[in-house]
Amino acid sequence: MAIHPIEFRYGTPEMKNIWESENKLQKMLDVESALAQAEAEMGMIPTEAAQEIKEKASTEFVTLERVNEIEKATNHDIASLVKALAEQCQGNAGEYVHFGATSNDIVDSSQSLLFKESMAVLREKMVRFTQLLLKLADENKENVCIGRTHGQHALPTTYGMKMALWADEMRRQIERLDASQKRLCVGMMTGAVGTTAALGEEGLKIHEKVSEILGLESVLISNQVVQRDNHAEFMMVMANVATTLDKIALEIRNLQRTEIMELGEKFDPEKQVGSSTMPHKMNPITAERICGVSRVVRSYVVAAMENNPLWHERDLTNSSCERIIFPEACILTDYILNLSLKLMGNLVFYPENIETNLNLTNGLIMAERLMAELTRKGMGRQTAYGVVRECAIKANKENILLSEVILSKNEVKDYLSAEEVKEIMNPKTYIGSAVMTVDKVLDDSKEWF
Repeated sequence: MAIHPIEFRYGTPEMKNIWESENKLQKMLDVESALAQAEAEMGMIPTEAAQEIKEKASTEFVTLERVNEIEKATNHDIASLVKALAEQCQGNAGEYVHFGATSNDIVDSSQSLLFKESMAVLREKMVRFTQLLLKLADENKENVCIGRTHGQHALPTTYGMKMALWADEMRRQIERLDASQKRLCVGMMTGAVGTTAALGEEGLKIHEKVSEILGLESVLISNQVVQRDNHAEFMMVMANVATTLDKIALEIRNLQRTEIMELGEKFDPEKQVGSSTMPHKMNPITAERICGVSRVVRSYVVAAMENNPLWHERDLTNSSCERIIFPEACILTDYILNLSLKLMGNLVFYPENIETNLNLTNGLIMAERLMAELTRKGMGRQTAYGVVRECAIKANKENILLSEVILSKNEVKDYLSAEEVKEIMNPKTYIGSAVMTVDKVLDDSKEWF
């Protein structure tokens, strides 16, 4: 019976396949195989034994069922893996399985392989999502809308600016992911306290060779574990990515509110149901799910950071925690990336509402421009601010056009004509360098990936 929503509701096949039990087992077998190969190269174990171990280090021979069966007796997962692999090896090759290693050499190195696969999936989708945002930025760079600060109408901006801003943030998230991978995806074969003592004089060479075989960099120094600041960093990167997706989805949700309705996620009225009791509802469920799941991803950061301060050369408090947070964080971050691609790929704009909202305040949003133009014409800046503020308060209180109040002021007529005021009050001509900024982002983005 399924219990966790990841089992039946959340997640993608490509990320779940990475973290499913059989793939995790195979990665541990890959490390055992690499260890045997490295030791054979250094003359520590017979070449034939290493070849036999390599051949049998596969879930085709070492089954999850058998490992679990042994673990019921041993109560130790890696010891069970070692026994299950050893019993599959012909001759005396099984005697050389796991020679010189400690359990966490296998765990941490195999987890690095899982992280590497996970990061490849995440990165591909992050790049695709960033490219989608760039496309939307290009398409909407002249789509003028009202900008809001503190939830209030502020100044005109463009939807291209919004999309380009998000794309640039995603670029930084990709850079953070790449940087964290270099530190996280490392191999380790350093023994019980990090000294490689059980491997003898060739210990460091074997440690480095195992990583090379696995396609990983070898960790520079460890104790019994790769230090968990690396893992905490990766969890923070995923939390940061989730927060960016949360930010974007939150903006879509706000802009889809009934009284705003400038854009929103696609709704299929033929099939989709918004409410079990309100037939008219068309809810932003995709965006809301992104926001909700992102909270879960962020919550793993505290646990990951608390896994770094372990007793002495290592205790086991991180292990049980990591069995939960690593797969869940990867699966859920990947899932909301998928949702974000869907959300932004099916975004619906409502131009008439964008226009209505742009002019909703009877021109109050152009107060800054009026002040600036009066200043340019010779009125003192502080004086201009005071005059425009007084007019804005009157226009807002009496619900009349700001331009009407401005033109009724004799001190303004000395600086601006009616025609000039009319031009000043056009919000679509007050977007500054918005188009050029978006074009710059688009131009720079050619070098991003």
